[in-house]
Amino acid sequence: MSQLTGQTIALVAYFIAMILIGWWGYRKTKDYDDYMLAGRNLHPIPAALSAGASDMSGWLLMGLPGAIYAAGLVEGWIAVGLTIGQYLNWKFIAPRLRAYTEIARNSITIPSFFNARLQGTGRGLTIVAGIITLIFFIFYISAQLVASGKYFESAFGWDYIWGMLLVAVIVVLYTFAGGFIAVAWTDMAQGLLMMAALIIVPIATTINVGSVGDVSDIVGSQTLEGSGLANGLDPFAGLTIMAVLGAIGWGMGYVGQPHIIVRFMALRNPQDAIYGRRIGISWMIISVGGAVLTAIVGIAYFRPDANPLADPETVFIALTTALFHPLIGGLILAAVLAAIMSTISSQLLVSSSALVEDVYSGITRKKMSQKSGVMAGRFAVLLTAIVAALISISPNDTILDLVGFAWAGFGSSFGPIVILALFWKGLTSRGAMAGMITGAVIVFVWGNIDAGGIFDLYEMVPAFFAALLVTWLVSKKTAYPAEIQAEIDKEFDQAVRLTDVWDVDEAKTASGRHLDADGNLRDPGPTA
Repeated sequence: MSQLTGQTIALVAYFIAMILIGWWGYRKTKDYDDYMLAGRNLHPIPAALSAGASDMSGWLLMGLPGAIYAAGLVEGWIAVGLTIGQYLNWKFIAPRLRAYTEIARNSITIPSFFNARLQGTGRGLTIVAGIITLIFFIFYISAQLVASGKYFESAFGWDYIWGMLLVAVIVVLYTFAGGFIAVAWTDMAQGLLMMAALIIVPIATTINVGSVGDVSDIVGSQTLEGSGLANGLDPFAGLTIMAVLGAIGWGMGYVGQPHIIVRFMALRNPQDAIYGRRIGISWMIISVGGAVLTAIVGIAYFRPDANPLADPETVFIALTTALFHPLIGGLILAAVLAAIMSTISSQLLVSSSALVEDVYSGITRKKMSQKSGVMAGRFAVLLTAIVAALISISPNDTILDLVGFAWAGFGSSFGPIVILALFWKGLTSRGAMAGMITGAVIVFVWGNIDAGGIFDLYEMVPAFFAALLVTWLVSKKTAYPAEIQAEIDKEFDQAVRLTDVWDVDEAKTASGRHLDADGNLRDPGPTA
């Protein structure tokens, strides 16, 4: 069996499996809540694995191994920061967010939660947050499409454009049809495939090289001259305070990633977060560790001082192609597509909900019927994918750069607001708006200043803390009248209580009071 034939058979089987799950999700989707949030009935296993798979994206199998292959183990500190950040996200954010978003008018998006959390005073905030979501997700999805194009270019010799378009079409197909249910379960399958591949490839490569000791000896002998490998196996060689702060910044960003924390909102209850955390962090440690080992054994196998790879980000693909039978290799290589597609599908769905639930409904103040909402969501999936694909036609940045920019944008724009919304009663809509805009602007400006020194710091760090400070200061200066604050305090206390002791009936019947067009308190109306 030729290499191309075996890989093609494996990939066709993989694509068919994903489409079938999408069809199953389509049949399970009954209304708009199902399409966007699986009816808040997601088991912690698919929640945890899909959160991990959609989080890691093509960066896990291409970006991270490529960075370590090119510059040494010092690049692995990002993975450390991410693992710590994900643990804290599951530990503190997940349970409180699950409870609060349901009692706050059953919010199904982060922007709509902000508005409901602030007792209906944040309609403008919802619209701005929806727009920010769309802008940064366009870049994020573009990064994944770039990775898919590189994948087919490297593994099959395809033209970059055709590979990118094929992945876009397949993902849109099952996301368009099956919504959140299809996305969560395809992501779970893809997460398991990714983890298996990142275990198998380092082990097989080590056996081919000889032993763990042989790998260590070879990697330790590589130098910067002729290879691009600067620091070998010493994770502290060349480590700077900027790099440490940058790694911390990556971890901080988790709390603001809508496509990840929406999994928390879909859990059956807040207590599921405990089980989800154990599964999710176990998956992440194994998978990230496998990605780091893939880079290390790749250095030993290819000897970059003598025969460097043209593109370090393809080291996982190159190892798989070189070492495995075409059919087995095709199945392993499908893990790259799994990483890419799981992220694209999640981000398309969140972008869709932002466009429909936050921007359109926020501007028009109209509540769609369940059927119209599903159709609008599907149209928004298609539209977002088209725009991202157009941007991806001529990639000018590496996968890690594109992901890093979008990650910083979400982390600094939404992260501080999410934290304060969940853990501080004093947040106001004006404070949230000021902080959100501050975070987004600093990411755009800081990331485009090429002056060295302090500006080498990952833009996520200054943007996050500036947004946090601005949100707090403006909220202190724009405190609500006592009557409104009393309603916020009551709902806040209820969310805290339900986080600890979940009561389904209380959660379903809970509702806040909101402001009418004149600024007076009113009964809850249609979500907008």
